[in-house]
Amino acid sequence: MPLAIVALGANLGDTKRTLRRAALTMRAMAGGRFAAASLWRSEPVDCPPGSPSFLNSAVAFRTRLGPEALLLELQCLEAVAGRTRGEANAPRTLDLDLIDYQHMVLRTDFLTLPHPRAATRAFVLAPLVELDPDLVLPGAAGSVSALLQSTDKSGLSRVGSLT
Repeated sequence: MPLAIVALGANLGDTKRTLRRAALTMRAMAGGRFAAASLWRSEPVDCPPGSPSFLNSAVAFRTRLGPEALLLELQCLEAVAGRTRGEANAPRTLDLDLIDYQHMVLRTDFLTLPHPRAATRAFVLAPLVELDPDLVLPGAAGSVSALLQSTDKSGLSRVGSLT
């Protein structure tokens, strides 16, 4: 079964509870291996002024779903958590991004793999390093560990366990 890597983020409501519920739901969807990174607090990136800080994490799991079907499931989880889509990068109750799916490169109107900004964002890279420090996203200039070393980590801190 393919390995999917999903980044989790939230900055509205009970963020820790929301991320834990999403992780538990994804664990139930998993067809075998499931791993979760720590919780990380980060300052908002490219968000409207005054946006609250984010709680972030990442999970990796085997799935029987194809990448587009998995993305639809993730969007359903976001909706159940109260996510509304409006202004780009606006505060949100839950954000689930499919970062990698079995090292696939895919560009459709619906989905881009790997996630186009994953390799440049410390709040994505730090949890990925916990899952697999040697992971190389397709097209990236190095492992997630190396990418994190060259990324601005100001405002990023580990704050606890996801599960």
